[in-house]
Amino acid sequence: MSSLWNVQANGKKVRTGNRSDAIMLQLSQPVINYVRPNLILGKDKYAGPADIWNPKKGFLVQSINPESYNLNFPTTGAHNLYFDLLITGIDVRDLTWEPVTHEGITATVTNAVVCDSWIPYEDCKEWVARVKLTGPVARYRWDNPKPSVVKPRLPQTFELVGRDIYDVEVVKYGFVLKQWFIHRGDKSYYYDMLKWCHNIGYHMPRVRDLTNAVNVNNGGILPPVVGASPSSPYNNYMRHIDAGFFSEWGVVDFYKDADFGRNYHLSSEDENNKNTSFMYVVDSAYGDIRTGSSMGSFYVVCVSDLRP
Repeated sequence: MSSLWNVQANGKKVRTGNRSDAIMLQLSQPVINYVRPNLILGKDKYAGPADIWNPKKGFLVQSINPESYNLNFPTTGAHNLYFDLLITGIDVRDLTWEPVTHEGITATVTNAVVCDSWIPYEDCKEWVARVKLTGPVARYRWDNPKPSVVKPRLPQTFELVGRDIYDVEVVKYGFVLKQWFIHRGDKSYYYDMLKWCHNIGYHMPRVRDLTNAVNVNNGGILPPVVGASPSSPYNNYMRHIDAGFFSEWGVVDFYKDADFGRNYHLSSEDENNKNTSFMYVVDSAYGDIRTGSSMGSFYVVCVSDLRP
């Protein structure tokens, strides 16, 4: 989006007897082009549609209308996950941002030059606005069978506003968090993890809460299963907004200080089935779905609200 502004001087004399006219050319207005989470496993069969996902940049902004912020990334969150706003049309260092807090979840924006392992080399020198989510977490209480953890009331809309040096709003980005995830850092067994999620007031996630992969062959042990929609063509996640926790955020153990483990995570399609010997498990790195034994040891992320 570009515009041409012609601004005349306000009549003040620069030199005695002379009149000064000033012309200011604004080539472009500030705009957020992309929202960049972890890009690892974001190309080839993991890439989302071109109007949703760019393998080198991240998610495209889907809406600048507050009434449809729910179309934007992210819709899921967890403590210490972060993403970058890629902004053009202004020096990002000239922007200031106020933190936004809802239901104990805070989105904090910091202007920085970042160079995580997933960022293309040519982008490492660029200033970005990094957004970090902090909120309910069970860190240091993983061994507690019933830790006290806040359960946020979701969905909640977060609007981040960047202001210039004159405190004028120049750019903003909004998203709607629908689910908050709490992880228990150590591996354990299905029934122990199921009870732990319930004890903190959360749910054991279903497959569609974690991934949009499709598994049509579970060796006959469990029926075929389809994750969130829109579905991936393969048994791995396809990067997409509102299509599962891992599908949105990518390889979660790469996020510094988020403390996620990389391995299969437990899911439950039917938490009332107490006699099953097997359940679906989802790999946090690739988003693929496998069959796991209830006697096996796995990681877990508990979710505040289940997808419909």
